[in-house]
Amino acid sequence: MVLGAGMVGVSAALALQTRGRAVVLVDRRGVAEETSHGNAGIIQREAVVPYTFPRDWRVVLDYALNRRTEAHLHHWDLMGLAPWLWEHFMNSASDRVEATARAARPLVERCVTEHEAWLRLAGLEGVLRRTGYLRVYRSAERLEKDVALSAEALSRWGVVSEHISADRLRELEPHLQGPLTGGLLKPQAVSVPDPGAVGKAYAALLRERGGRFITADARALNATSGQWRLDADEGPIEAREVVVALGPWSNEALRPLGIELPLIGKRGYHKHYSVLGNAGLSRPVLDVDGGYVLAPMARGMRLTTGAEFARFDAPPTPVQIDKTEPMAREIFPLGEAVDNEAWLGRRPCLPDMLPAIGPVPGKKGLWLDFGHHHLGFTLGPVTGHLLAQMMTGETPFTDPAPYRPERFG
Repeated sequence: MVLGAGMVGVSAALALQTRGRAVVLVDRRGVAEETSHGNAGIIQREAVVPYTFPRDWRVVLDYALNRRTEAHLHHWDLMGLAPWLWEHFMNSASDRVEATARAARPLVERCVTEHEAWLRLAGLEGVLRRTGYLRVYRSAERLEKDVALSAEALSRWGVVSEHISADRLRELEPHLQGPLTGGLLKPQAVSVPDPGAVGKAYAALLRERGGRFITADARALNATSGQWRLDADEGPIEAREVVVALGPWSNEALRPLGIELPLIGKRGYHKHYSVLGNAGLSRPVLDVDGGYVLAPMARGMRLTTGAEFARFDAPPTPVQIDKTEPMAREIFPLGEAVDNEAWLGRRPCLPDMLPAIGPVPGKKGLWLDFGHHHLGFTLGPVTGHLLAQMMTGETPFTDPAPYRPERFG
């Protein structure tokens, strides 16, 4: 059984099926209808160095006071979030970031080729946009700083960036406008116009090959006489091994088993817009100073926000959409909103910015594959491959030790 039908779970199921395992994919909703549906559609081949907690106290103060659009904090939820935020802050020290980047590199380097393989088999290879993505800057000073950092990232991690002047920016994306001083092109990344459709196509491939999809609540998982059992509407499901790939909901299935990892759901929003005239973008664009992404999608131009730190079940507060929409209109001719309300999703984040992949000690047949931070859509096929190798006794393509679930005690 693979619990969770987002990109991570679907990919793990496919990888296991390819190695001869009979697989049942389980979700209480449909396929790719949560986080895997609402992201910016970027497969981030450049994302070796993780998203860290800021170390500059002035930036921390701005975040605490909600002065920056890329983050929003529910102050009334701070007590519950504080332990995780502290661990995240400690793991954002330079030496720990170095260790995280070393561990992330063998995963990130494979992300495009792993997706290409499944897209080809699913008949969707043509949807892949090989145009990279653009980071654009309003502040010349911030651009200059990031150009220097990108040179270091190339030498240390093989991450390629191209410095784009303001004139060159308009050549690449003629419909960008307003107070932009230049940008950085990330040519190794690729993107798709409908990430949810990609997840659904992978699940369709699984079913074509004999896999099953079952609707059930993973919180009912229990162990019985050497098997794992889950009651579904169509009857009980039993399996020798189970993979928990429920993203930010993973602890809901693990907690009744006496297991809980330091996992939060870092919230984010998106909304679609029409465009004026013949305007368009050939790649996703990140407004670095604005803290949002404009991504051309099948449904329209998708505006995606940065992170919101709030209680998991707190009501939606899409203030970041309200703040960033006027900024987006400064640099691109957005039309009317296509969606009546902003969509809310949750990114499953562990404090050291690496996923949990591997067996749970003392729980025979229980495996984990979650906590991909901002990179679930990017890394799902990669970590599915690694997990399937571990579960079937193959030699893993990289040492899985940095991702072991028990690293949190």
